[in-house]
Amino acid sequence: MIEDELVKILGADGVARERAAREAYSADMSFAHSIMPDCVARPRNAEEIAKIVKLANLTLTPLVPVSSGPPHFRGDTVPGMGGTVIVDLRGMKSIVRVDRQNKTALCEPGTTFAELLPAVEKEGLRLNMPLLPRRSKSVVGSLLEREPVTMPGYHWDIADPLACVEVVFGTGDLFRTGSAAGPGTLEDQWARGLAPNYAEGPSQASLHRVIQGAQGTMGIVTWASMRCELLPELEEPFMAGSPRLDTLLDLVHWLIRLRLVDECFIVNNTNLAVIMAATRPDDFHELKSALPRWILFFTIAGYTYMPEERVDYQTRDMMDLSRRVAVAPAKTMAGIPASELLKKVRRPSDEPYWKLRREGGCQDICFLTLYDKLPGLVAAMDDRADAGGCPSSHLGVYLQPLVQGSTCHCEFNLFYDRESARESDRIRDLVGIATRDLMAGGAFFSRPYGENAKIIMNGDAATSAALAKVKAIFDPNNIMNPGKLCF
Repeated sequence: MIEDELVKILGADGVARERAAREAYSADMSFAHSIMPDCVARPRNAEEIAKIVKLANLTLTPLVPVSSGPPHFRGDTVPGMGGTVIVDLRGMKSIVRVDRQNKTALCEPGTTFAELLPAVEKEGLRLNMPLLPRRSKSVVGSLLEREPVTMPGYHWDIADPLACVEVVFGTGDLFRTGSAAGPGTLEDQWARGLAPNYAEGPSQASLHRVIQGAQGTMGIVTWASMRCELLPELEEPFMAGSPRLDTLLDLVHWLIRLRLVDECFIVNNTNLAVIMAATRPDDFHELKSALPRWILFFTIAGYTYMPEERVDYQTRDMMDLSRRVAVAPAKTMAGIPASELLKKVRRPSDEPYWKLRREGGCQDICFLTLYDKLPGLVAAMDDRADAGGCPSSHLGVYLQPLVQGSTCHCEFNLFYDRESARESDRIRDLVGIATRDLMAGGAFFSRPYGENAKIIMNGDAATSAALAKVKAIFDPNNIMNPGKLCF
């Protein structure tokens, strides 16, 4: 049995076969079909991971890598077939290096945001991080999934802030990408003054793009480096509200284009009330009713050289832009200080995780699109939600400009009661129908998960065929998370 061979590699403590351990990975918060894995393997280093992958190739055993703790939401960590081994990377938590001079950090896949943030802040750095990740979320997992980050002015490429990775491909081969590819070990490179801060490479290859968004279907990452930013000496947070989304999008365009802001995103009143009413759960409805429908949050920051002067002139420029679109940014909105919201978005979510506070369950629909399409797509989603029995007034919306504001991540959060079978069925149907409607309206689903992946991938036969060829190169025996994406 493969479990006995895994024990030879990892030791008895490194393989869990008891039912409780396996059940924890048999389902998640998504609508993925529940399938029990055969066992859970817990490697401690890259060498053990390579041995596991080579053993899986010999026995044709499916592997599912998992780096974040529960709860999981997307179905990508639930086995797609029986006989699967979960490769649990959560024990690999080493923060290998934080380099202020080159503004990079390098850590293993089990490291969470809650663990990495103090280490980078100690060096005067900060992460360009997603909005309120759960406390158990792996930093490397977030980078690999291309989760949207809240500082679009420091987002130069859709792959950012990921830099280099070390990966064991489905063939069992260990490989390093980007400027970390070599020659020599990381220690050799550091001794020569080099840094793993450039994603492209070796040569003209961009193999990090093969790994990103692959949901573990190409290989298992053993560490990743990421670009960090300096901690500001001074910063001023603001909120601006409007009943019209297009008005705020116009302001966002100029704020980012003129490089006036650091954090910058838009949420609707439902999401902001969920986030900020965590300490006052009884006040959710009161808070939501006091907020405008759309809220833009942004910060203006000053750094080492003349921070006060920088914040002052950028604030004046921001106010001029705001007057042009008839928006009035303020330091407080509906009793919520912008400074309090800033503290929250610089940290992982408080418990319980913010998406689970209202109803106990949440399904996300997320995609990329252009600013001018957003109002139409939001209106289409409102109509579809109302028609599907999920009032649009209960719908959470999060809009995150990306890549210098040239594109935008749009996310609809459908809060529901997971304990109600009827409500779960209604949300499941709504997600599938809405996905088709949004695709027809110009939404680009760059991160398809679960059952929706079939809808999305079937709409692009050429891409699916190309991915199958890439999969045959890096995972010829189809052992890496089979059943996900178009595999």
